[in-house]
Amino acid sequence: MKALTAAEMREVDRLTTERYGISQAQLMEHAGKAVAEFVLSEIARRFRSPVRKVVVLCGKGNNGGDGLVAARHVREEIRHTTVVLFGAAGELRGDPAANFAKWHHQGGECVVVNDDADWNGAATVIRSADVIVDAMLGTGLRGAATGYIAKAVEMFNEWSQNATAVKPALIVAVDTPSGLPADGEAALGPVVRAHATVTFTAPKIGQLLSAQADCCGTLVVRGIGSPSGLIEELGKGQVRWSGSEEFAKLPLVRRADSHKGLYGHVLVVAGSAGKSGAAILAGTGALKAGAGLVTIATSESVQGVVARGEPEFMTEGLATGADGGIAIDAAKDEKFAKVLAGKTVLAVGPGLGQHPRTQRFIRSLVLGTELPTILDADGLNAFAEHGELLQERKSKFLAITPHPGEMGRLMGCSTAQVQKDRVTVAVESAKRWKVFVLLKGFHTILAGPDGQVFVNTTGNPGLAKGGSGDVLTGILAALTGQFGTTDWLPVLALGAWLHGKAAETLAEDADESGILAGEVARALPYARLELLEEIRHGG
Repeated sequence: MKALTAAEMREVDRLTTERYGISQAQLMEHAGKAVAEFVLSEIARRFRSPVRKVVVLCGKGNNGGDGLVAARHVREEIRHTTVVLFGAAGELRGDPAANFAKWHHQGGECVVVNDDADWNGAATVIRSADVIVDAMLGTGLRGAATGYIAKAVEMFNEWSQNATAVKPALIVAVDTPSGLPADGEAALGPVVRAHATVTFTAPKIGQLLSAQADCCGTLVVRGIGSPSGLIEELGKGQVRWSGSEEFAKLPLVRRADSHKGLYGHVLVVAGSAGKSGAAILAGTGALKAGAGLVTIATSESVQGVVARGEPEFMTEGLATGADGGIAIDAAKDEKFAKVLAGKTVLAVGPGLGQHPRTQRFIRSLVLGTELPTILDADGLNAFAEHGELLQERKSKFLAITPHPGEMGRLMGCSTAQVQKDRVTVAVESAKRWKVFVLLKGFHTILAGPDGQVFVNTTGNPGLAKGGSGDVLTGILAALTGQFGTTDWLPVLALGAWLHGKAAETLAEDADESGILAGEVARALPYARLELLEEIRHGG
């Protein structure tokens, strides 16, 4: 799904009404109802005891109108739902005014904020909430959040990530966190730090790529009536959000007469003394992501350890020198040529080490093979400050999966320079080296040589753990073996999506801090099942 600017989103809304007869009032009703459904589902999932109070903070514009609709629907389940309105009710116009009238007619409680005395009373109400819904400022924001809205933002931002704060346990932003610019520019004032954001129709550029994108928390996109074709027509940028619909055309459901030969034979070249776990994790990621066969070629000193990692592995021991590095020339070694024969895809790097001899082996292998290749970890370090060498390879298909530090080493720059503009770094590197770049981190960036970009928003802090990248390497290789390289970018995007979704699945009934990379690998079949369910139910 394309990410939109604020102007593009306004045009989508306008043409939805003009071409398809869905009124702005209907769009607002659908939006507010979508928020209410999400809030109620999150309450059921997150809270072990009954929620006593929901507070919906509304501005005077359409975002506030969405909030008023949401409040009305939430109140059907949770009677103690209160609206805090920033501004006089008489200042509301159009659809927001109509929805305020509905709220008032049904006896909904409203606290109006116009002066300091009002604010002090509203602050007491807000502090009493178990759940806060932020519908103060939407994507039409110009400038900074100011006045009493800015005070509200600052007040509950103190709570949003504070483990000692009893309330609120959940902050949900309507369409976008108040104060966050829609088009990716830096915020000029405070921004709501939400636990989740329910945005409508399509994600906005600022929610994916801005420096404050993490203020969205979990980003949820809900359709409210605009056809997907309209989004594709009006979105002029190259940035796409990795939503489940992007993968609907892949043959995710296996044939009844399946056999292992249909799903690729992955060769993982990984592991060394003290780093055998990296090879096991990459291999497990490949198996759990659906590879038909997995062979791990590793240092002969740890081959036995790796072989015991999973009974489904096949292993090959590679000669190791006294320095601990692999002691063969990949381009000339006849035994290794036999290892490569018959393989579908190659994954290189996890745990190989950085001995000079090992780095020569990696360069010889990556530049000499014609197999589609996933290059990660020590595989990337072998090309540090010489990323341009990647252009000399024989394979038409190479995906590199650096974290920001590894990307900086490839380019000969600092991590801070990479992080300053992750999209530009990924896109320019992909074009220059003619590779696919998967730049890991919060909101992983995937760029193709043609300039197209996917942004992945699945995942959680549980992935901030050694071995997570090794699992991702195996996943990407396995999916390449299953779905091929004809349209490789969505296949690689699926790998990042499943990796993050597996971590989310584990966090449903456990704290993120203790999630292990091996557990993420083992959760992959459940993540794939969730993907199928999302596709069947339209996200």
